[in-house]
Amino acid sequence: MDGQRRIPVGVLGATGAVGQRFVQLLDGHPWFELAEVAGSARTAGRPYGAVAGWRLPGGVPEGAGDLPVRGPDDELTSPILFSALPADVAGEIEERLAAAGHAVFSNARNHRLAPDVPLIVPEINADHGAALARQRDERGWSGSLVTNPNCSTIHLVLALKPLYDSFGLDRVLVTTLQAVSGAGYPGVPSLDMLDNVVPYIGGEEEKMAVETRKILGAYGAERGFVDADIAVSATCTRVPVRDGHTEAVSVGLARPAELEEVAAALREFSGPPQALGLPSAPRRPVIVLDEPDRPQPALDRDRERGMATVVGRLRPCPILGYKFVLLGHNTIRGAAGASILTAETLLAQDQLRIADCGLRIRAR
Repeated sequence: MDGQRRIPVGVLGATGAVGQRFVQLLDGHPWFELAEVAGSARTAGRPYGAVAGWRLPGGVPEGAGDLPVRGPDDELTSPILFSALPADVAGEIEERLAAAGHAVFSNARNHRLAPDVPLIVPEINADHGAALARQRDERGWSGSLVTNPNCSTIHLVLALKPLYDSFGLDRVLVTTLQAVSGAGYPGVPSLDMLDNVVPYIGGEEEKMAVETRKILGAYGAERGFVDADIAVSATCTRVPVRDGHTEAVSVGLARPAELEEVAAALREFSGPPQALGLPSAPRRPVIVLDEPDRPQPALDRDRERGMATVVGRLRPCPILGYKFVLLGHNTIRGAAGASILTAETLLAQDQLRIADCGLRIRAR
């Protein structure tokens, strides 16, 4: 990045689990400077460190603790806003801020399937950022709104994309074992999780199916988003793991391939964030392990600073053809880290219009 100043950014919903992860990951970021944190009316006006109820290792980052918490109706000045707002309030607030000129990066489900809102995983479909021009024109916004997929979807599509490109893909069967941190804080009551698996997470299965097709699909200025022609069947469960979603995946490929070819496609996969050398980009977005008992959340969720999808147990499937187990950190690459990487990518590709901060972004 040329220049001495970093771009001021804000975090909406900063006291929640994902909001805290944003604050943690933005600490020391070479392009972004955390300038604003926003929360509920109850916490507004108080120092962030006093109301955050910090639950991540290391304590509140230096500089963040003294920031005053902005309320839901307070004016924000940061050109880029990362939203960790819950879905019951995110919709109207995010639209209002985008209309006012902010580049909003949302983790909420509200706008993911809107026909003019990109749903981006940067290694896969950064080109969907082209939809922002249509979004601004049709809505009359001076800002923009970009969304993240569901945390389980992000890790699934990172493993599916290299298979889709190399061999074609027509069927996907996935069962998730999702960590309790995915439910936010305080999340699932402890007596529901101890000695138990909850075989239902409302809305998750539908999101995994429709979001996967949008991400792996195409975008064109004339026809908009066109979903990939892939059948996805998901079963989503909650398990007593703190962080890290595990997924058992079976896939049907359009053409036969040797297991070694499938493994090579996964290992060699990369995208624009890696080519551009972006600050939050994992060196390897997909890591393939050969050990028969891996990946495991306790051992593998923090690989590549929590920004990679880890694949193991690749083997034949007598029903669909191929199967494997994947693991990904749900609040880092599955949420906050994903939004930050998307913002880096769209900035590096000149897809954002933000207030002049006296900066020029120059990727590696």
